Amino acid sequence: VTPDIIYIGISLKEYLNGKKKVEITELEKQLYAAVQKAGIAKENLTISNLSSWNYATEKKKNPDFLASKQYRLKVSDLNKFNAIIEAIDAKGIANTNIESYDYSKIESLKKELKIKALLAAKEKAAYMVEALGDKLGSVIEIQDGGDNVVQPVYRNYMMKSAMAESADA
Repeated sequence: VTPDIIYIGISLKEYLNGKKKVEITELEKQLYAAVQKAGIAKENLTISNLSSWNYATEKKKNPDFLASKQYRLKVSDLNKFNAIIEAIDAKGIANTNIESYDYSKIESLKKELKIKALLAAKEKAAYMVEALGDKLGSVIEIQDGGDNVVQPVYRNYMMKSAMAESADA
């Protein structure tokens, strides 16, 4: 499975251009305009973090804090991302990174794989029962451990707990 959704982190930061501060709002305008020009829905750009800092050790010299904002952008084409980054003042970009990947058809893939697993389990049960000279009957029970449950871990934990309890008795 090849991921078709890419989540990218973009961190913008204010900076001093000589004595003039380039505001975060100007950098944001550039980012929003670039996202819109790339044809990406504005819902796919979200703010993930805010921060500020002061480079001067003495506040009397420079009382202004420099702001920073981190965004999360959802794209399906990295070429669009390149165009977005090129449209933003390079000094205002602190960093970019790929945060995660996803697959838009993951739920249908999970369903398909569960069906295949059930059919394989039925086939296995059938030849095991036929080896005993009987026929496979109707389904009695199907357990689905969910997507995030690792059942052998729980089973081992339960067995160890039971053994500890019997040792105490």
